[in-house]
Amino acid sequence: MTFGEKIKEARLAMNLSQTELAQLTGISERSLYTYEQLGTIPRKGNIRKLAEALHVSVAYLLDDQETNTQSHIDEDMFLAEAREQFGAKGAKEAQEVLGRVSSLFAGGDLDEDAKDVFFQALMAVYMDSKKNAKEKFTPKKYRKHKKLAQSEI
Repeated sequence: MTFGEKIKEARLAMNLSQTELAQLTGISERSLYTYEQLGTIPRKGNIRKLAEALHVSVAYLLDDQETNTQSHIDEDMFLAEAREQFGAKGAKEAQEVLGRVSSLFAGGDLDEDAKDVFFQALMAVYMDSKKNAKEKFTPKKYRKHKKLAQSEI
């Protein structure tokens, strides 16, 4: 997949028009057209702006071997959120987990039932962690208020 095809596919995956992407990035619509349709490679600054706006990595845009845009967009968004919430160390740990899970599915001998069990277990851990975090990090004054509001219903 070419640079232009990746830009277009990522833009469409985010339901953005060229006009909207131009507004997000500060890059002219004409330039976006040449990137997508003519395969022109922009300057480094514009590549960075596009990657940021489309929630993909610069490496992804420049690597001719990458072809799965949606999974790359999802992964980059997940890592950005992990970095925002937990810092660089949390993002690094999240990336390591993604790598291990990816390896498990790419080269592992898991059938569809085993994959379903894995995802159910992962979801249970996520929901449990979310509940524990809410109880641990929500200030008591808000927890009491919430309990009172629920008992009034």
